[in-house]
Amino acid sequence: MEVIYGRNESPGRKFRGGQAGKVKDRTDVLIIGAGVIGLCSAYYLAGQGRQGRQVTVVEKGDICDGASCGNAGFIVPSHSIPLAAPGVLVQGLKWMLDPESPFYIKPRLDLDLISWLWQFRAACNARAVREALPVLRDMHRQSRDLFEELVTDEGLDFGYEQSGTLTLFTSREGLEEGLEEVHLLQEYGLDAEVLDRTQVYELEPSVRPRVVGGIHHQEDAHLDPAIFLQRLARVVREMGVDVRTSTEVLVVEAAGARVSTVRTTRGDIQPQQVILAAGAWSPRLVSDLDLKLPIQAAKGYSITVERPNDGPAIPLYLSEAKVAVTPMGDTLRFAGTLELSGLDLSIDHQRVNAIRRAARDYIAGTEDLELVEIWRGLRPCTPDGLPIIGRADSYQNLIVAGGHAMLGLSLGPITGKLVSQLVCDEPPDIDLMPLRVVRFG
Repeated sequence: MEVIYGRNESPGRKFRGGQAGKVKDRTDVLIIGAGVIGLCSAYYLAGQGRQGRQVTVVEKGDICDGASCGNAGFIVPSHSIPLAAPGVLVQGLKWMLDPESPFYIKPRLDLDLISWLWQFRAACNARAVREALPVLRDMHRQSRDLFEELVTDEGLDFGYEQSGTLTLFTSREGLEEGLEEVHLLQEYGLDAEVLDRTQVYELEPSVRPRVVGGIHHQEDAHLDPAIFLQRLARVVREMGVDVRTSTEVLVVEAAGARVSTVRTTRGDIQPQQVILAAGAWSPRLVSDLDLKLPIQAAKGYSITVERPNDGPAIPLYLSEAKVAVTPMGDTLRFAGTLELSGLDLSIDHQRVNAIRRAARDYIAGTEDLELVEIWRGLRPCTPDGLPIIGRADSYQNLIVAGGHAMLGLSLGPITGKLVSQLVCDEPPDIDLMPLRVVRFG
């Protein structure tokens, strides 16, 4: 059912699309979304001597329903070059006619998409990359340290391992492009080891002979995202956070310069502060507050199979195919593609098959593996490749935390810590100016 409510009514915006519920709950902080960003925000708000702060999390589905669950599980300082980089849009337009390509834009007349692509085009330049790269580098590194603290301080076991990632290339041209990226990353203190074919095989014997070389990013780590989310949800509940699943936000209402009421399918909530961490659905939830968030949903897929005895032992990135490969316990996951097709969760089997073929092209013994799951999810992408973290200028008590694209898991803990610092009016660990909500105008 579509819910409609007034845009300019005073003193508050009125609910008109159904019967307004009676206000039942008040909370200090309401977090909309129980993905990695929402749960990490809840963790840092509830901990560190802040137990007196009442925190409520609402999630329209269940824990592990969204994009935070079925991803590759990478924590990747090596991926500090933003999605918007020179040449990306040109390559994307070439791939646009190929439904099996790594980057696909579904043709459609959508003004928000057109505006997003125009801003994306403007960000695809060397200057913007060099401004964004140190921001992402610092966030990745701090996040990785915070993951390690969760292992040591909370005793959480979620398959965390820092064995690096190995990027593989099947063409000399691809390897040359990879070396250019390595040189750029080295300028910002992110080192990597370049390997020839023999060295790649020594490190990972499962690769096929057609692989011509590789790059080992030793700072990178990986984990099992589903286990991480489930165990973090348990921890925050034990800390006193009220986590409500199957609770969908219908309306966000404002009175003047403050969010006053959040109406959900399970009652109304009056929060003192609101954290918007709803991923690809964030723009829709605040569109009637005259707050425009340039976030596009980018569909990604993963295929999880039973792990073969001679399968990859370390995470791989299949460069030309843009597919990540992650060993997770007794399973092996292949994840990839970026499809701008709106809030569409249908499964395109052509794209799933493209991931399967990529696995066979790079890795031996991946032809007939027992399928565990085919998954798809929507990643929230901003035009400049940086997340949005900060207070909305128009609303004193609304903080936006979203737009992390394919890096939501990797940047989850540091984003959660930054959100907690914003709520508590503390100096943030990272300069938030490049991430502010209003940077898009």
